[in-house]
Amino acid sequence: MNKESQDFLLEIGTEELPSKMLTILGQSLSDGIEKGLSEAELNYVSITWYATPRRLAILITALSSVQPDRHIVRLGPNKQAVFNQNNEPTPAALGFAKSCGVELSAIPFKETEQGERLCFEQTQPGEQTRALITPIVTEALRKLPIPKPMRWGAGNIHFVRPAHWVVMLFGSEIIEKPILGLIPTQKTYGHRFHHPDAIVINQPSAYKEQLLKANVMVDFNDRREAISQQIQSCAKDYGAPVIDEALLDEVTGLVEWPVALLGKFDPKFLVVPQEALISSMQVHQKCFAVRDEKGQLLSMFITISNIDSSDKQTVIVGNERVIRARLSDAEFFYQADIKHSLSAFAENLKSVVFQSKLGSVFEKSQRNSQLAVLISEQINANLEYTKLAASLAKADLMTQMVGEFPELQGIMGYYYALCATQPQTVALAIREHYLPRFAGDTLPETLEGCALSMADKLDTLVGLFGINQPPTGDKDPYGLRRAALGVLRITIEKGLFLDLHSLLQQAINHYH
Repeated sequence: MNKESQDFLLEIGTEELPSKMLTILGQSLSDGIEKGLSEAELNYVSITWYATPRRLAILITALSSVQPDRHIVRLGPNKQAVFNQNNEPTPAALGFAKSCGVELSAIPFKETEQGERLCFEQTQPGEQTRALITPIVTEALRKLPIPKPMRWGAGNIHFVRPAHWVVMLFGSEIIEKPILGLIPTQKTYGHRFHHPDAIVINQPSAYKEQLLKANVMVDFNDRREAISQQIQSCAKDYGAPVIDEALLDEVTGLVEWPVALLGKFDPKFLVVPQEALISSMQVHQKCFAVRDEKGQLLSMFITISNIDSSDKQTVIVGNERVIRARLSDAEFFYQADIKHSLSAFAENLKSVVFQSKLGSVFEKSQRNSQLAVLISEQINANLEYTKLAASLAKADLMTQMVGEFPELQGIMGYYYALCATQPQTVALAIREHYLPRFAGDTLPETLEGCALSMADKLDTLVGLFGINQPPTGDKDPYGLRRAALGVLRITIEKGLFLDLHSLLQQAINHYH
């Protein structure tokens, strides 16, 4: 590293950051600083963000020590407007000279496309990076996407969480200008339990390795990969782990020194649908389920600890105790739900508002049923099964299980339909009518599921557009774009021949 460029390190130590926001905060801080450097014309080789529950950090390699000199050219009034009839300088000419910081006589004329004009040229020396970097960092922090910033202490400083220390090094030099009300130093801190003492960072390039020795994996992606590998290793002798990418990101945001531990639960809970057990483990305990080679759920889970305990079995037992309580709740909800029929739950939908101007969910189900039958006729689906599935499709919204785990809507309806000895086709249509849930998601397999899915989406589209609630540039609370794309995907990819214009008119008619 030569004197013309130095590495730069920024670290902000905080109280525990929101785990689901960690990647957004890290990337946004990097983007904000990158934008500031570009505007200041400061060159660098690379910029890397780091994030753990207790810190946000930015490492910039080979950052220029000084701005390049700037050649400034300013054009003033044309020659005719510089002097009046008495050959005296005009206010416009004097004002231009004053803005340039020189006498009018020092500014020459220059031939331009608009004729001769006053032309001021100056070479402005570039400023030192150490003087520019603090305002750039401050502005980047100010623009972070923080929905509910916190204020702490007696001051008026706001940030996502209270800040406790700041490191800001340019090469070996500390930039001692306040950030978030704190004077930067070169001291950071390792893992809260494994290495609570202060660590002195002498060079930015040593940051990652020094923190690793202090039991902190500062690189989010490295930590995520380590967690994934540990989970795979724990499960390899039994089957395959169920790794949800969003949960993996969230768990990565919860720990600085991940240690995967394998626990077990009572096999009696396996009578509950496996999706419900998995949701319970993921939502409440941030644990990963395990399946055997046949895809059946095993009575095991993998949890990620933030400490390398000398007594791991005690940690496992503690997690098993909590998991048992959570799965007991899921078992209770399931047993309570199957005591009632889906049709009874469907009747309760009369009290649930779909949209204040569009009636209840029960009324929507009736409209869905009428439209689904019309679609079934066009695609040769079973009309009886389609109508029955449509009448029961939203019923599981009133169950205790879906009330606790909304992501199971449709899935629990499938299981409850089977419990009530409904035909397999009907149960599948109930499960499939929410598909596709997102871009790239699977499509319904059954024709009855296709008919019901399209009916549900077309009814929503017609209703919301009918009351002038279309999606805006940044808001789509009812998922209308997703619904429209879902209708198109089902039609095209399933090779269905449908008169969409007629179906849309029928959907309008069903609203009377």
